[in-house]
Amino acid sequence: MKRIFLLIYKIITFLISLSLIWVFILKYSPLPITPVMIINIFADIFDTGLIGINREWVNYSEISPNFFRALMSAEDGRFMRHNGFDWDAIRNAQRYNEAHKGKKKRGASTISMQTSKNVFLWHSRNYVRKAFEVYFTVLIEDVWGKKRILEMYANAVEFGDGLYGVEAASQRYFGKSASSIDRREAALLVAVLPNPHRWTPDKPTDYIMKRVAFIEGRMGGLGTPKE
Repeated sequence: MKRIFLLIYKIITFLISLSLIWVFILKYSPLPITPVMIINIFADIFDTGLIGINREWVNYSEISPNFFRALMSAEDGRFMRHNGFDWDAIRNAQRYNEAHKGKKKRGASTISMQTSKNVFLWHSRNYVRKAFEVYFTVLIEDVWGKKRILEMYANAVEFGDGLYGVEAASQRYFGKSASSIDRREAALLVAVLPNPHRWTPDKPTDYIMKRVAFIEGRMGGLGTPKE
């Protein structure tokens, strides 16, 4: 039993050390690839053939503030004020889900939590993955800070089959760099993020246009991290 516990202790210690090193490296280095990208490559091979990865890393200063304001407006209005977890949103989601059992559950993931999932983890709904998401959220809030979290999110988020990051999405849908997208274009990009395989910014449905109007209406009062 002692040997088993010692082995488990060494494995856990190794994994924690590895995760800390990876988080510190990504504080300064562009994101090379994510588990989601790798999983999607293999899924594409067995499904529709190799689609590949279309992405281009851009620094925070090369992304229009409109994108970050739109993102916070849609996903996390208190991003600049919380420590990675919006406890008010979590409690509200719990109350809603308890009152609407059997219906689609409402989430309360912050931008920090979504970044943890997009960069380090995989898409699934189970307690193990959620525990890892909480762990990495605490780490990146402490090590990266708000500006780097937004930068990583913008470069890792999926906008469609093989399409990752705001720069690649801006080039495909608007024919311009992410640095020059306007309020409407930023809102269109963010509006489709709940399901980028179903919706696209260049062919917005009525539902997406309602989301765009909602997002634009909230953008004016939100600030972004300073350079």
